[in-house]
Amino acid sequence: MLPTTATASAPPPPPAAGAGTGASASSPGEPHDALLLALGHMRLRDLLACARACRGLRDAVAGDPLLWRRLTVGPPLSHRITDEALLALTDRAGGRLRSLHLLGCPRVSDDGLLRVVQRNPDVTELFVPRCSGLTADGLVKIIQFLHERKGNLSHVRLHGICKMTNHHLDVIKSLICRSSQQDAQALYYSHRVHEVLNTDDSRPIDVDVCPLCRNVRLVFDCTRKDCREVKDSWTRCRGCFFCVARCETCGRCIDLEELGETGLACSDFLCMDCWLKLPKCCTCNRPYCERHSNLKEKLSPSGQFTCQECTAYATSLESLGNGY
Repeated sequence: MLPTTATASAPPPPPAAGAGTGASASSPGEPHDALLLALGHMRLRDLLACARACRGLRDAVAGDPLLWRRLTVGPPLSHRITDEALLALTDRAGGRLRSLHLLGCPRVSDDGLLRVVQRNPDVTELFVPRCSGLTADGLVKIIQFLHERKGNLSHVRLHGICKMTNHHLDVIKSLICRSSQQDAQALYYSHRVHEVLNTDDSRPIDVDVCPLCRNVRLVFDCTRKDCREVKDSWTRCRGCFFCVARCETCGRCIDLEELGETGLACSDFLCMDCWLKLPKCCTCNRPYCERHSNLKEKLSPSGQFTCQECTAYATSLESLGNGY
């Protein structure tokens, strides 16, 4: 409601003396100072979009090297970024790039990444998970260059790099900044860690040698208390995703007997404890894990549902019956 001392047709009060003339005020047509402060908190996609909004924002984005010291290229730009585009973006840091996260960028090559680090030898974080255009030999060469120039590289992410061997991993470990070397930290399984390019943990290197298959992959520890306390069990169930089946919800190991009793309507695995807590398909008595719960069909008010496989089977039977 309007104040009792004002009317709808009354003009606004005149500005106070000196108002709008301070250094922080924006000129007409120029971006507000608050928007300029927000640029440092934007993702790459939003930052590039702002640069196309007006000349003032374009100059602000292109002219501030501090905005580009930490560069993260993730979906949906991951599959579009090329060597030339990456070099153009990193050059905006003016040679002061500190952190480069390339999350699943298949068009970035060894030569392209090497050119970037040659112009930015102060890089301390290099995350390249699932960059299929990179090779283990090329990454060793890149990390060797950074070690010889500054020696400040402290964190790398190599999950999904093909043909990474124990020798490559040993060389990379020897080149990482010694101040970052820490005691081995446990890594527990979750779909986000395994599939969605995890970058949150503080370990210097994300991959390790799987004690079961001896391949260089993400190696998970078990969340089961018995496995953590009993040394032999801990060694037996510590391994990569391909060697040890793990519960999608709690991350504990699942033995073969338990695996046969906890069938799901989706492709993931659950332990018995987590399996019992979930609602089941009213036809086949199989649940969906929480990640695939959106696939439920024919939901009733009481929460009963039918899985997609049972629905498809019922539809096919109905079609066959109508054919006669």
